[in-house]
Formats: sequence, C-alpha cells, structure tokens
Amino acid sequence: MSLKLYYDLLSQPSRVLYIFVKTCNIPFEKKIINLGKMEQHNPDYEKVNPFKKVPAIEHNGFNIIESVAILRYLCREFNVADHWYPKDSKAQIKVDEYLEWQHLNTRLHCGSYFHQKYLIPRITGEPITKDIMDYENRMIDCLNLLENVWLKNKPFLAGSDISIADLVGSCEVEQVRLAGYNPHEGRPHLTAWMNRVADKTNPYYQEAHVFIEKLSNMIKEDTPRSKI
Repeated sequence: MSLKLYYDLLSQPSRVLYIFVKTCNIPFEKKIINLGKMEQHNPDYEKVNPFKKVPAIEHNGFNIIESVAILRYLCREFNVADHWYPKDSKAQIKVDEYLEWQHLNTRLHCGSYFHQKYLIPRITGEPITKDIMDYENRMIDCLNLLENVWLKNKPFLAGSDISIADLVGSCEVEQVRLAGYNPHEGRPHLTAWMNRVADKTNPYYQEAHVFIEKLSNMIKEDTPRSKI
C-alpha cells in the first residue's frame, strides 16, 4: 500500500487518524509503534519522525508528522466527503478555528492532566502531588468552554456536520477518563456531542477506544492516592 500509518492507539492523535482513515475507507498499511516498549526511539522510526512521536504517515515515500497537518493532507489527497474539511473558505475556517484553538486548550490541559494524574505516577512510582488540583482546574475550565461556547448552539464543533475538528477534540477528552475523571458529568452538550461523533464513525471510534475503555475501568479500581 502507498500509505503507511505509524501509530499507537494509546495516543490521542493516533486514534484520530486511525478512526479517520478507517471511516473514510482510505487504504493504509498498519505500522504499530508500541509506546510502552519505547519503539518510537528505534532508529528506523526516527527516520520517519525525528521527534520520536506518534502518529506519522509515509505516503509514496513522503513522510509527514503532526496529526493536524496529516489530516489536512489526507483530505486533499484522497476522495473524502467534503464535510470533513470543507473546500468552502468560510466553512473550512470554522474547522480551522477549533484546530488552532485546541493546541493550547483541549490538547494542553487534558493532556497535562492525564500526564500528571496518570502517566507520571505510574512511570516514576511517585504519588500524585497537590499540584494536580491546578491541572484539574485548568482542564475543567477548558471542558466548560467546550460545553458552553463551542457546543452551545450547534451539534458539532464547526457546524451542523462532523469534521476533523470533532475527531481531534473528542479523542482528547476521552483521554482524561484514564485519570479517573468523568468529563460527561454536568455537561450535557459535550456528552451528546461525543455520542454523535462516536455514532458517525461507528464502529471505528469504538474500535479505537477498546483499550482506553478497558484501562479506564481498571483505573477506577486502582487510582493512586494524592498528597492533598
């Protein structure tokens, strides 16, 4: 196959790309990079992505890193439905607005909370510190902006139909469940939106989140204690 996707479904952006290519019937070769085994540091993969992160793609010998750039590229290079990344400038900019906003909001705050509450304690063996409350409060503010601003008057982030912005946003929010936080509680707009995203990309959304679902259920029973 001409398209190779390097990914690990534990990674939020990896899940985004996996769901997208499967939903859009884009043929691809699976190149799983096991983050738990530190395979992103293998010399062969470093040639694909010198930053040693996932996801990445190789298309006809051309390497691309950064998930948002990859999504835009795939929308241009393959025959996908226009709603994913509309050609109309005004419709497209609404998708881009969220994609630009999310870097220092959904991605930053949900990711930081996940790292501080779940990942770092399990890697280092150290307990969660009281600083977690600062990370949690910033994440809560971000989730509330999704609820009260982005999704207040529309079913999807960029309008009336699903776009790549929705995949990016929803997969980021899913990740905080691994840290024992329920993003749905008290957020009916966000909850309905995530359900719509899952329904629109069924069964691939669910398929991509099987491990996350299993792990989040396990974590509910075994959450590290915090120094608060």
